[in-house]
Amino acid sequence: MAKQLKITWSKSFIGCPETQRKTIRSLGFRKMQQTLLKEDTPQLRGQLNKVSHLVTVEEID
Repeated sequence: MAKQLKITWSKSFIGCPETQRKTIRSLGFRKMQQTLLKEDTPQLRGQLNKVSHLVTVEEID
């Protein structure tokens, strides 16, 4: 079974570049402090690397 990632949007993107705003939205976030469960893929890891200062990530087996 693939690993799951628990991703929480923890900091505002006010003052961030538009590309980072679009990345947060493309991950599926709608509001602050929202938590999503996603499958661990290289594409997702790349997106999370771009906005790592705005989100917190936990690995779930």
